[in-house]
Formats: sequence, C-alpha cells, structure tokens
Amino acid sequence: MAAPSSVVLGIDLGTTSVKAAVVEAAPDDPSGFVVLASCVRAARAEAAAQSAAAGPQAQEQDVSRIIQALNECLAALPRQQLRKVGGIGVSGQMHGVLFWKTGQGCEWTEGGAAPAFTPRAVSHLVTWQDGRCGSEFLASLPRPESHLSVATGFGCATIFWLLKNSPEFLKSYDAAGTIHDYVVAMLCGLPRPLMSDQNAASWGYFNTQSQSWNVEILRASGFPVHLLPDIAEPASVAGRTAHAWFEIPKGTRVGVALGDLQASVYSCMAQRTDAVLNISTSVQLAASMPSGFQPAPTPDPAAPVAYFPYFDRTYLAVAASLNGGNVLATFVQMLVQWMADLGVEVEESTVYSRMIQAAAEQRDTCLTITPTVLGERHLPDQLASVTRISSAALSLGHVTRALCRGIVQNLHSMLPSQQLREWGVERVVSSGSALSRNEVLKQEVQRAFPFPVSFGQDVDAAVGAALVMLQRNLHQEES
Repeated sequence: MAAPSSVVLGIDLGTTSVKAAVVEAAPDDPSGFVVLASCVRAARAEAAAQSAAAGPQAQEQDVSRIIQALNECLAALPRQQLRKVGGIGVSGQMHGVLFWKTGQGCEWTEGGAAPAFTPRAVSHLVTWQDGRCGSEFLASLPRPESHLSVATGFGCATIFWLLKNSPEFLKSYDAAGTIHDYVVAMLCGLPRPLMSDQNAASWGYFNTQSQSWNVEILRASGFPVHLLPDIAEPASVAGRTAHAWFEIPKGTRVGVALGDLQASVYSCMAQRTDAVLNISTSVQLAASMPSGFQPAPTPDPAAPVAYFPYFDRTYLAVAASLNGGNVLATFVQMLVQWMADLGVEVEESTVYSRMIQAAAEQRDTCLTITPTVLGERHLPDQLASVTRISSAALSLGHVTRALCRGIVQNLHSMLPSQQLREWGVERVVSSGSALSRNEVLKQEVQRAFPFPVSFGQDVDAAVGAALVMLQRNLHQEES
C-alpha cells in the first residue's frame, strides 16, 4: 500500500534542468508546508534534429538524458523521505511534444536498490524553443477555434510541420504528449496519455471553454487526431504508480501533469494581489484574473499578453517572453567563442561568474540592449539591438548590466506596471533558476517594478506541483 499522504514528491522537468522536492504538510496549517529535501540536476539534453528538413532553427532534446537527470535527482534524495511519499506531482516545460509507442515507451529495471525506468520507443522532445515553423508556414495552418494563437514550438504546429515534411516519422508512433505527460504515463502505465488543459492550451487548437480539442478543424486538414491526448482536470489523479520507483511504493497516486508556469505560480502566489515573475530559460510574468473572467474568443497574435488556464476554470494573464536566461547563456557562449578564437580557453562557468561580478560593480549604464535574439511570439521577426553606445560604456560590467536590464525591461514593456496596478497587483513574487544565481537581475527587477518584490527559490515549480497534489487532491480525499 502507498504511504500516508502528508508527504508528496514534486518534480519539474525544465528546459535546462530537472528539479525534485519532497514536501510535507504542516500539521496544524492546511496551507502550510515544509520542504524536507530538494535536488536539481542539469539535463544537458540538447540533440540534433531527427528530421534533416528541420534546419538550423530546430530545437530538440534527447529524452533519455532528461530521464537520466530525473533518476539522478531521485537517487540523491534521502531514501527515508521517499519511503514516506504518498503522492507525486509533476510539472514541466510547456508547448513541446514527443512521441512514443504505446506499451513500449519505457523499460523498467526492477530489483536492486533503485527500481527505475528508461525510455525505449521514444522520439526526441521538440521543445518550445523550436523555430522550424516560420511565419509563412504558420499562416498556412487552419485558424484555431481558441482564444490562444498558435506559434512555432507549440505541439500542434510541430505535428503539422512533421505531417508535411516527415509523414513517415509520425507513422512510427501512436502516442504523444509533453515531456511531463510522458513521465506521468510511464509511471502509471497509462494505455493513453492524459493531459491537463494547462498543457493542452500550450499546444494550440484547444478550446478552454469547451475543454476540447478542435478535432473537426484538425481532422479536415489531415491532422493525426489520434495523437491528441485525453483531457483531465489539472488537479486530478492520473493514476497510481505501476511499479515501485526508487523507494516510492507501487500504488502511489500520481497527479495529471501541470504546466511549469502554473506550478510556479501556485507555489509563489500567496494572495490574489500577487504577480508572479519567473526568470529561468525564458521569462514569464503572471497575474491572476478574477473568477468568471473569460478571454476574448478569438486570438490576437500581436498581443503581448495571453490568458492561460489555471485551476477551477480561472485564468492567468501572462506575458511570456522567449528571451531570459537563454540570452545570458548565448552571451556567455559568444564570449567563450571569442576567447577561443583569440587562443584562450576559458570555462563558461568562470565567464558567467566574472561577468555578473563586473555588472554588480557597475551600478548603472547608459547602454541600452534590446535582448530579443529569439524574437517574441507576438513579434516573431524581431531581432536584438544595442543602442546608445559610447566609448565609456564598453566594459564587461556595462554590457552585462545593460543585458540584464534589457531582459527585465523587455518583459515590462509587454506587461507594464500600470496594467498590473489596474488588475489590483500589490506585490511581485519572483523566482527561477536564472534569477536565483544572478544578483544583477534581482536589482533590475526591483528597479523596474514599483511594488514590493520578494524572491523565491529555484525549485518553486517542483514545490508547486507537490502542493497541488497535497492541498487540492490528497487532503480532499481524506476529508
């Protein structure tokens, strides 16, 4: 039998890392909790595209490496804590898609100290950063019956691209989902993947009001609708573990996978008057919409703010920038490459720490950097730029300070403080891997927003996934 339900494991499968946290309910406070243990492991999962036609804009990840990082996280957590786990909550990077063969998606290694699974008949994960669907291709797709636009990197857009450019590839698989849907399906041995409306909306061609895929629109365009997962409530149980997993017993409840944005917001938003800022690989700023709010029925592709489903049929207003920690990483890689071209070898970690130190000492700059090297979903063809260049502002400190400022200012331009005020926001709660290790970014967040700003932890999405399971599911069952 599964353990008592006051202890839950939360997992977040992010773009660059996998995080896990063991969370216990506070004995006398229904909303209180304690993080008993947590772990972060780099995924290092970037992979060459499986379709040669995808071109240089493709962004794919090796699922085996992601699951290896997950297994390393579980192995690093205290065994006695895992034995107490009575539920598992899972979140992860939204929009992306991978494919697998039903019944052959993984192989379980049982016996020994750590029962675990490894991927088998599984494709790469085509991530949210994938750029193979250009503006012309997207314009050729049928108009969705949804309040959300379809962009490159969205699951349904990727499937349409594969249908046109690699139809034989799709015939190899009969199931699809996000990376976190896949993990839930493998843990529970689900015959068909389940998907919350949070992740379904992130794929496109999903109507949040009717809670259904645009099946007729998709079918009329030859889309393989059998690949669309079944829809489930985001706080519901997907199933129970079909095998013992590390020290977690067989039969442990597993929640339907959540979007990492929603999981982060859930762990950070103490009041409805909080806005939640997450700066990780990308950047999101989210505010809660009042109960009963319904977004306009048709999408506005040029709007910088989109409305994503949250819980209980409510919505988050979200400014989601594609340019966050990935821009800083690109800058670091550029510096390392320049140094190599000059005959000097230097580690990326050394460059990163030195440039943040230099920017911390450079408290201000006249240099202006628009950091949109990846464009934005509402401005897909926008590029980055540097202006107000002077000979006095060419140091590493000036450039790094301007880059950090630009990342925050770009997001602020998408969702200004005035709009947040009109929605009743009184505080900004911020978190994320890029923010947690960058004091300069923290300073720029405080500079940009005229609200009190608090800073959370790197594992907030994993904690949020655990809390959803703990507070909205297991406690309800007990009561």
